[in-house]
Amino acid sequence: MRKLFTVLFAFVMVLSACGGDSDTASGGDDDSGDGEAAGPTAEDADRAVTIPTHNWSSQLVSAEVVGRVLQDAGYEVEYVPSDSQAVYAAMCEGDVDLVHEVWEGAFGVAFQEQVDAGCVIDAHTHDAVTREEWWYPTYMEEQCPGLPDWEALNDCSELFATAETGDSGRFLGGPVDWLKGDEERVEGLGMNFEVVNAGQAATLWSELDAAVANEEPIVLFNWTPNFVEAVYEGKFIEFPEFEEECRTDPAWGINPDLTHDCGNPANGYLKTGVGQHFIDEMPGAYAIVERVDLTNEALAAMAALVDVDGLEVEAAADQWMADNEAVWQSWLG
Repeated sequence: MRKLFTVLFAFVMVLSACGGDSDTASGGDDDSGDGEAAGPTAEDADRAVTIPTHNWSSQLVSAEVVGRVLQDAGYEVEYVPSDSQAVYAAMCEGDVDLVHEVWEGAFGVAFQEQVDAGCVIDAHTHDAVTREEWWYPTYMEEQCPGLPDWEALNDCSELFATAETGDSGRFLGGPVDWLKGDEERVEGLGMNFEVVNAGQAATLWSELDAAVANEEPIVLFNWTPNFVEAVYEGKFIEFPEFEEECRTDPAWGINPDLTHDCGNPANGYLKTGVGQHFIDEMPGAYAIVERVDLTNEALAAMAALVDVDGLEVEAAADQWMADNEAVWQSWLG
């Protein structure tokens, strides 16, 4: 019996060893399929990864999250406050390594210009689907019948007039550096509106909150994914459907003489772009960044932690990472 037990025990140990080898082999193939191990490689330059920070909450929190994931893998990280349009030229010149929230509506043109130049790489398209557009709270439909149609909005423009805009309605736009083409849209569609840009994203939400409290008229810039949809009821204005020619060809659309006679992309992309220098100089860090994937739910939650719960960016990153450890661990491969 002792001999039989010894033989069986040895057999079990052999099977366990084989199983361990199998697990190790399969573990080499991560979800991205590139087989890269997390952490600095011999080819990585001995320097910090530079990540830009912008002026909206989800980007600030997700920048902190991406940076911490890289730090967890052994990399140094430097955050660089950057203009959200000029950052693509900075990435082309090697001053910034990556941009992990490239929104099609706001930054697609500036991003694609550097991609076409060959110095910025379109590294990843996130699962998130974006929309950036004029938006109003639902109670405005009683005051302005026909919404969300843009022509109905224009017919009600006097409702949105302020002392600042006179007889024209006021559209509260985002910060100027977001470059949404709102002035061009107003002109291209012949709308009786004046664009007034908010200095920062927080101004949009404070004015929206004040208007909603008294059901006062307001139409402003909003986007999704964002915390707003979980807090306020509202809808995007429906402009003529976007096509790329709308931005470049005056003959396209309802106005034969001007461009921008359409809305923004209704199902826009969210991408990660990296500098070609980053791939060449830090291939190990690039392998991690390429795996970072942001969803609508993730971005909305990150924004809500700051704009609804009132957390500082660092604390919001702490909370999101604690709640989503499996997600960011998968980025490490």
